[in-house]
Amino acid sequence: MRVLVADDDLDQRTLLQRLITSWGHRVETAANGEEALALAPSFAPNVIVTDLMMPAVGGLELMHRLKADGALPPTIVLTAFGSVELAVETVHKHGGFWFLEKPVDTGALQALLERAGEQGRLVAENDRLRLELSQRGVLGDLVGQAPAMQSLYALIRQVAPTNAGVLITGESGTGKELVARAIHSFSTRAAEPFLAINCAAMPETLIESELFGHEKGAFTGAVERGTGAMELAKGGTLFLDEIGEMPPPMQAKLLRVLEDFRFRRLGGKQELTADVRVISATNRIPSQAIQEGKLRSDLYYRLNVFHLELPPLRDRLDDIPLIATAMIEKLNRKHGTRVTHIDPEAVVHLQSHHWSGNVRELRNIIERAVILSGEGPLLKTHLALQPQAARNGTRVIEGDHLGVKVGMTIAHAEQILLESTLQHMKGNKTQAAATLGITAKTLHAKLKQYRSGEANGDAESVPEAESAEA
Repeated sequence: MRVLVADDDLDQRTLLQRLITSWGHRVETAANGEEALALAPSFAPNVIVTDLMMPAVGGLELMHRLKADGALPPTIVLTAFGSVELAVETVHKHGGFWFLEKPVDTGALQALLERAGEQGRLVAENDRLRLELSQRGVLGDLVGQAPAMQSLYALIRQVAPTNAGVLITGESGTGKELVARAIHSFSTRAAEPFLAINCAAMPETLIESELFGHEKGAFTGAVERGTGAMELAKGGTLFLDEIGEMPPPMQAKLLRVLEDFRFRRLGGKQELTADVRVISATNRIPSQAIQEGKLRSDLYYRLNVFHLELPPLRDRLDDIPLIATAMIEKLNRKHGTRVTHIDPEAVVHLQSHHWSGNVRELRNIIERAVILSGEGPLLKTHLALQPQAARNGTRVIEGDHLGVKVGMTIAHAEQILLESTLQHMKGNKTQAAATLGITAKTLHAKLKQYRSGEANGDAESVPEAESAEA
């Protein structure tokens, strides 16, 4: 096991190095937190033993900075008499493993090292199992083996351990909150709160209070102090869904908070520290939202340190059996049903659908089908799929024929042809482009153009549901 010892007392540092080495561990030492920070990336310690009080960078700052980088292993804090209260706070609030008073009890230190090392091994094994699951098409509550989903999983694993702001984009129902929760669960903040706020569902008069809290008497009805999301999510993650729907004045206030992570309650004078990671999401195309004045460009650049885009379900139809199976397992537990599997004919029927409501729509269809089936296989007859919905009330007829309405624009008719051919090819854009006699690049550009129009409200709307899986 690799142990990094940080202590500004040379005699104490040397004693600890000899002692821990005699127990069969590899030891590196640092005279202060700054040296420990420089050593940690290359040495990759399994456990850190650090003095709490050191010049320049102390034990608390050392832990804070390693935690921010997603590289804090189990840490044993050493403290002099009189600093026990601070040591306890350090351990419980900042991710330490345990603390020991000086002079160090060697038996206690040896036992703690073994326990800390075992915890580190368990965490590493858990990470390995999570990675294995993600490679099988599962990451947290996200499900899918399509290349776009595998790329998404890889990006989530990369950004999760950091404190970088993340902007998640994608159509309604693709599972943006699930992605935010996955990032939180794989981060160093996983043990702290995850709080989600839907900016589109919040009245403009209440959103500031909801985010920052308020003091008693700040407004009519404020009969006592209210705690806002910035405080409730302390140490954890704050997810701002539909950020493009936040009123512009509130966007300006949020930007100011994100600059220095300090805020005031509504009606208050005291500045508070916002110890949260902010993840945001929108179903709009950010560049268009900025042009339309819906999203401030300076706020966008602050939020969009790392960008994740979710693919629509129609672009990964081969994932439907995997997603449906995961849904059936959860819904069996929810409703007490005993549905065993989904029939192949039902899978084909699901894959022929357009899924304008994405995974949220699929979940609603599967939940109704599970209730109808009750037990045994889920059959095609249990699925309540309507004929394909196109824009302006036009329907796509099942089979080899498309229904178009007199008076429809050429653009609308072209979109129906493109989308339906892509469905017929089960999401394979190369094959669809070849069938249509155009290049894959042209197909991609046209689909993007038409779907961006849908994202701005031109398409038939789909009701929101409480949750979605992707």
